[in-house]
Amino acid sequence: MKTLHTILAASVLAAVAGSAMADTAVVKDGYAFDRNQLIPTGVRAEVGTTGYGGALLWTANPYVGLALGYNGGDISWSDDLSVNGSKYDMDMDNNLTYLNAEIRPWGTSPSKWAQGVYVAAGVGYVDNEYDLDRRVKPGEGFSVNHTDFTAGTDGAHINGKMSYKNDIAPYLGLGFAPKINNNWGVFGEVGAYYTGNPEANLTLVSGGAPDNATRGSLVDNIATDEEKIRTDDKHQWMPVAKLGVSYHW
Repeated sequence: MKTLHTILAASVLAAVAGSAMADTAVVKDGYAFDRNQLIPTGVRAEVGTTGYGGALLWTANPYVGLALGYNGGDISWSDDLSVNGSKYDMDMDNNLTYLNAEIRPWGTSPSKWAQGVYVAAGVGYVDNEYDLDRRVKPGEGFSVNHTDFTAGTDGAHINGKMSYKNDIAPYLGLGFAPKINNNWGVFGEVGAYYTGNPEANLTLVSGGAPDNATRGSLVDNIATDEEKIRTDDKHQWMPVAKLGVSYHW
């Protein structure tokens, strides 16, 4: 599976480079891409599910642009990861560098709103690590691996990690980035990186619960949740949602 997404990433990177170099002449109203003067035409600040950061922007022509960016930092989410009916809080340590081509189908439209619609395709270097945590109060009912338990007198504390380490991953997204005036703009984007399944571990660090009569011990069901993270297809995709502002010169 790692080989598959590496091949996809290489293919997307080649497509990005081809799109960016496809037009080296001035097209309209100052839109240009001069391969000898690779000066950015704008910058943006952004925040979202992959952290916070920014990007340098280039405009090849009204239809094609490039974004080279970085997202990092720590972000915490409650009940963000669902595995077999179990919900875990996530503390995200993000480290993502990306290069995207932004294709604008209506780049020469008289409507600035239509001009702002784009499809993003590119690659990212993903080195993200997530702390997973779940705390259950004494006597409280809870579910792990679709198996019901009741926490003992000391409650139950499950902790672990999930990580996408040193992965080159292809990306596909959809965005909207209208300009407010000649210089300033806003943008929003949703998409996903194809990362393959992450590394994962989950451990019962304190407390516990009596065994389920038909589905076994809490520890065994936690191990099943861990294996689900490593193998379930839905965890092969790392979702992206972000917002920001841009400045163009």
